Amino acid sequence: MTSPGTRADAEAEDLDVEEALALVKENPSPAHRGPAHPGRGGHGAPAPHHPADSHRRATPWPEARATAERAARAAARAAARAARRTPVAVPLDVALGLTLAAPLAALTDLPSFDTSAMDGWALAGPGPWEVRDEGVLAGHAEPAPLTDGEAVRIATGARIPADTTAVLRTEHGRTDERGRLHPIREVGHGQDIRPRGQECRSGDQLLPVGTLATPAVLGLAAAAGYDTLTAVPRPRVDVLVLGDELLTEGLPHDGLIRDALGPMLPPWLRALGAEVRAVRRIGDDAKALHRAVTASDADLIVTTGGTAAGPVDHVHPTLRRIGAELLVDGVEVRPGHPMLLARLKEDQHLVGLPGNPLAAVSGLLTLAEPLLRTLAARPAPEPYTLPLRDAVHGHPYDTRLVPVVLRDEGAVPLHYNGPAMLRGVAAADALAVVPPGGARSGQEAELLDLPWAAGGIGVCFT
Repeated sequence: MTSPGTRADAEAEDLDVEEALALVKENPSPAHRGPAHPGRGGHGAPAPHHPADSHRRATPWPEARATAERAARAAARAAARAARRTPVAVPLDVALGLTLAAPLAALTDLPSFDTSAMDGWALAGPGPWEVRDEGVLAGHAEPAPLTDGEAVRIATGARIPADTTAVLRTEHGRTDERGRLHPIREVGHGQDIRPRGQECRSGDQLLPVGTLATPAVLGLAAAAGYDTLTAVPRPRVDVLVLGDELLTEGLPHDGLIRDALGPMLPPWLRALGAEVRAVRRIGDDAKALHRAVTASDADLIVTTGGTAAGPVDHVHPTLRRIGAELLVDGVEVRPGHPMLLARLKEDQHLVGLPGNPLAAVSGLLTLAEPLLRTLAARPAPEPYTLPLRDAVHGHPYDTRLVPVVLRDEGAVPLHYNGPAMLRGVAAADALAVVPPGGARSGQEAELLDLPWAAGGIGVCFT
């Protein structure tokens, strides 16, 4: 087991989204502890000052996030060389949140024929016009051409008859006693006609590689003739829940507590863009943990609890046994200090989360989020700050992550923000990054949006 700053990590130079995608495109394809685990192993609760050696070993919070990104870039490069994470052809209905691994080029003209932009009449030449008996509806065969002085009722989206000069909106026309159509305002040539190819021509590039598949992107792809998108596959994640004290149902009793992380982590990881393949409850069993870790072929293994040095904290011994490379061993952040990041193989990593629930959330956003985002070739969110509405106490030398709600261009810190508590983050819009020493009221603080609060494609829990 090696320490942070190893040669392998130093060689993983930064790549942007396009470079990361280029690595994948080299092999193209078609188209803890605590409640869960409060109070046990994981150092989730506020701790007295840790000894100088262990504090020096912990990684500063911004550096830990950067290390996770570098590790993912190196893993993407290795997977591309081995053709293990090649682009995949994904049906539109399950492509939300994926990143395009090929440009989106139009497969047809849009629109593919001249269409009416409004309900009304298709006209030929100057009026007044004689109106045909049968109208033109969307989805029907091409109608007969018009002759000068002739009009026909037409629906929005219907194919324009040949020789049409304009469309007169329903509210802009009237018929006289002889059934002839008259305009009540001037009619311009080509009015309310969407000509073929107005939006794009077949072969035009609509979106570049690296575009995130939002709902609008899926709609555009469908309109342009696509049934599938060529995309970077979701990173595969296995979750291992550790702890003998955990119940999966009912009320806590006899020293047993409910597992909060088992229900929380899979949807949160999916919201971060992952494919969660398995959630296994291991208990405090070193052999079972070793078997589960060595048997997994996921891109990322996430463990809960067991990251400290107690008698049943088996994560570190397991990593030593398999010769893993420890990239981050503790982070200067509260809650969540004993989180870790290890490289198991060239293209496989393990994130060890503390067992206390809010400490585990801190680990997710510190280590798992940048790693998964980079593997999925998603763009990094633009950093932003807002003033804090109240002062926040800080740790003497560690960053604090504090749940906040966003109100009127400010961030209001929430109570119930202890490492074993979820009540605060359950009501939160974001986590405020509070520097060592704390922050005064009105001070600008960096914010980490929660996926569902951001209102974006991250809200993809299935």
